[in-house]
Amino acid sequence: MGGIRYGEPERGSPGCGDVKGDAKGDRVMLVLSTVPESESARISETLVSERLVACVNASPVRSCYRWRGEICRDREELLIMKTRESLFARVLERLKEIHPYEVPEILALPVWGGFPGYLRWVTEETGPSQAPGG
Repeated sequence: MGGIRYGEPERGSPGCGDVKGDAKGDRVMLVLSTVPESESARISETLVSERLVACVNASPVRSCYRWRGEICRDREELLIMKTRESLFARVLERLKEIHPYEVPEILALPVWGGFPGYLRWVTEETGPSQAPGG
């Protein structure tokens, strides 16, 4: 019996799929960000329409955090965005531009595996790394 292993799965691990999005080795990744409920649709649609992310899942969350010496509690939405590693710098910059918070939560997480068809779809929907309109 094997225990829980952390890190990259071994080649051929059942159910892992190939995380590479294209022949250049570009990998699929997740980007997380919390946003006000009122801004969720606008931010999601902007990033999808600009092909920076393939998909955004938005889920309601309750956040508790310290801000400027006070404990704050807010209803927000957690955006779970699927993109490619090569686009992360552009996603980060664009999120900073359109996010209403002074210090937005923007976290990048690796994807270690997944259904190959879905991983391919993420790569196709984010399109090649190119300037808009190109």
